[in-house]
Amino acid sequence: MILQLLALATLPHQTVNTPVPTEMAGYLIVPHERVDRKYNAGFSMYVAAWPLQQSYPGNAFQSGLFGTWMFPQFEGEGPKDHYTDIEGGLGWWRDTRFATETPKFIMGGVTLNFAEWANGPGAGKGRDWKNPTGLYGVAQLSPWVIWPPDGLNLKQGTRGELFGYGYLPLPLTEPKSQTAGKPVPTGNHAWTLFLNTENFKGPVAFFTPYFWSKASAENPALAGLFLDSRPSEPNRAVQMETQHVPAMVSAAADGTMYARIAPTHFPGAAQGEAPLIHRMTVYDKSALWNSVERWFQGGPAVNGGIGASSLAMHTFKGGGYSTWRIYIPGQPRDQAAEVDWAAYAKPVALDELTYGIEWNRSVLGQSAPQDGMWTLPEFYRLVKTDSGKQVWKAVDVFEVPRETGLRQAQFPKPQRITEPYITPTEADSTWKKPGPVAGPFTRTLGDGSEITYSWYRFADQPALMNADLTPAEREQLQRRVVLLHRSWNRSRNYLPAPTVGKLASIDPALVVSPPPGLEAGYVPIVTRQGLRGR
Repeated sequence: MILQLLALATLPHQTVNTPVPTEMAGYLIVPHERVDRKYNAGFSMYVAAWPLQQSYPGNAFQSGLFGTWMFPQFEGEGPKDHYTDIEGGLGWWRDTRFATETPKFIMGGVTLNFAEWANGPGAGKGRDWKNPTGLYGVAQLSPWVIWPPDGLNLKQGTRGELFGYGYLPLPLTEPKSQTAGKPVPTGNHAWTLFLNTENFKGPVAFFTPYFWSKASAENPALAGLFLDSRPSEPNRAVQMETQHVPAMVSAAADGTMYARIAPTHFPGAAQGEAPLIHRMTVYDKSALWNSVERWFQGGPAVNGGIGASSLAMHTFKGGGYSTWRIYIPGQPRDQAAEVDWAAYAKPVALDELTYGIEWNRSVLGQSAPQDGMWTLPEFYRLVKTDSGKQVWKAVDVFEVPRETGLRQAQFPKPQRITEPYITPTEADSTWKKPGPVAGPFTRTLGDGSEITYSWYRFADQPALMNADLTPAEREQLQRRVVLLHRSWNRSRNYLPAPTVGKLASIDPALVVSPPPGLEAGYVPIVTRQGLRGR
């Protein structure tokens, strides 16, 4: 392909080239101050949610928005070749089937070296229920939110509002001395996703402890090394990871390389700068764990509120950088030139708890954000700096020679995956035995898909039927969750509330009320997601 590009540069000026498809990818790095390692019982944060692409470009597109990676905490150096964490967050993925410009949220728990991962109730690595690598890794906790297997939908049209989320452990189960019949332990950390959005607040779902400890049953040397029993490392990286933004490159008659990226947006504000990350918070076990544990043992009820003495917040001083590169096909990827991001984006601390970007309006060619969005420069020229380093420098469209073909080129129409998600239908499967107590019901989501869901008794949901729990252990779990359902509502602030910006909303179609008689101890479980009538 590189030979093709070099050949294009030798064509006569009047010849219009055919640009070569490629991608822009990399990270936006966010520095922040460290906190005391004693705050090792989870985190929360607010991140901006917005349409990164002007129009959804298809399933090749993959990018997260700002997010983090929560690893187990170890005393001293951790074990080698032992990757396991909770990542996920807001974004778009190549296996997203019903994507729109609006991002979705996935949980993204990863077991040993990506052998399995779990993205939410009924969602994980692959879609093969005969080999469910992570598909049973997350249990539904909330009776008020439906979780689609394609990811948790945000309200369509979200444009820069703040999405609050985090994970805290709850002692929903008891520690076990045996796992899957093997003499290795399973801890009782049920890492639980909490949300703070405009139309829902509170716990939604949790990773079953067995999701983590399962690898220990297969290799006892791994016992005690996963998040079922380990605390969380509070000092985590915060970045925006982009794996593919559509781009194209072409050579001018003089051999100069030019590039074009698909229209890419970031949040803006009419005055000042829009917050991108806010209130990065970490917790100790006095935040929820200690009081909930006493409650489950017969102590006073807990309302789910978190006191200021149980947490710490990371602070920002500004700074940060981009590793975004535009790749020339055929060229070694490690030699690809970076985008001159700093020419138009300056990372800043809007206050000590809020991170944003100060935009160079002259380079962007905009005096103010349009409809709440800044549009990044679309055209670039490959230039050599005084130090000899090559970078992609933003240029105006009129600086791009016509013979490159980039001015008039069109990005291809998006290719979409629309295959439905279908859960097991066999009569002896855990989806049918014991099975639901009410339903099925259907709802149409903002992404155009239709979900079918039913109400299950909490302890009888498929994830818990596959969580290495005895009937007695599931009944104990059922009693504890009934307490939660009766005492914790969906409108109280659990996470510390934001002090800037506006809260995002999840798709209103995902917010439900339990049927009469099923208000406590029952949860909605999606059994199918697909296009209506297909």
